[in-house]
Amino acid sequence: MILSGWARRSGIGALAVAALGLTGVALAGCGERNGASGKPAETVTFSILSAQGQASAGPLWQPLLDDMSKAVGAPVKPQFASTYAALIEDMKRGEVQAGWFSAQPAIDAIDDANAELIARTVNQQGQDNYRATLIVKTGSGITLDGVMACGRRYSFGIGDAQSTSGTLAPLTYLFTPRGIDPERCFSSVRSANHERNAFEVASGVLDVATSNTVSGAALQGQNPTLAEQIQVIWQSPPIPEGGIVVREDLDPALKEKIRSFFLTYGQGAGVEAERQRRVLAGLRYSRFNAADDDYLDPVREMMADQRLIAARAERNAAGVAEAEQELQRLRAKREVQP
Repeated sequence: MILSGWARRSGIGALAVAALGLTGVALAGCGERNGASGKPAETVTFSILSAQGQASAGPLWQPLLDDMSKAVGAPVKPQFASTYAALIEDMKRGEVQAGWFSAQPAIDAIDDANAELIARTVNQQGQDNYRATLIVKTGSGITLDGVMACGRRYSFGIGDAQSTSGTLAPLTYLFTPRGIDPERCFSSVRSANHERNAFEVASGVLDVATSNTVSGAALQGQNPTLAEQIQVIWQSPPIPEGGIVVREDLDPALKEKIRSFFLTYGQGAGVEAERQRRVLAGLRYSRFNAADDDYLDPVREMMADQRLIAARAERNAAGVAEAEQELQRLRAKREVQP
């Protein structure tokens, strides 16, 4: 049965419904969290998902956090997280009230952690989308046709189970249409973040891995020697970039300050706007645009498609019906949108 084993292990299926980079905002004050209580925040904790950790990510984010502190009228301090799941759970528990999430974890936060999308990121080329990729070592001779032939010839590095580009998009656009289960296709399958997968492909530890165009561009800027050792053999169609997610029960005044901060940051003319644009450039952004939950519908379709595959493989009639209904709803919605 196609993808049944992988779907259960990766979390595509039930986990995708129940619970997929980079920032979160948590509020703490006098032992009680700001939210429905409406009490003012004493501190805004800005949680950043970073594979490299605080040493490398901290200097890039700190100028933005300092500016955010002035804009929202509260101290802002960084907190570094290690997984998508941790960000979602922190928001669900009320320890995180807002944050930057990539598309799939943003959907999980909206569905399960009382969140809403208020803005989306725009890259330095003016695009608010990116592409998943499949990478191999430069000069290895490994081709997409060779990878798709399977035969357990190659080792494979896939992304976090809740990664849009590292797992969901490759399954939806590459493996599932060809009836390929990665567990049966490759000699081994290991899950890691994009940075580790890229390093292990470049060093020859892995034969093939998933990545994305954002990570590829970042690697080219940070370590061009390593980037030269990586070759892209496949790209997905465009997928929505991440965005700023906030809890719906966040104090309305604070929520509006956060929204206004991101939507106006780096905009306009003058010395200050130029300085802010340099801060954004360090993060590989040009601006933040307004967005609502509909922006994530293409990823919702991908998630529903994978749930349908898993339900069919497991002969789960109720699951099949639910996934088909969700796909029908999303496709009908897309057809009537301008």
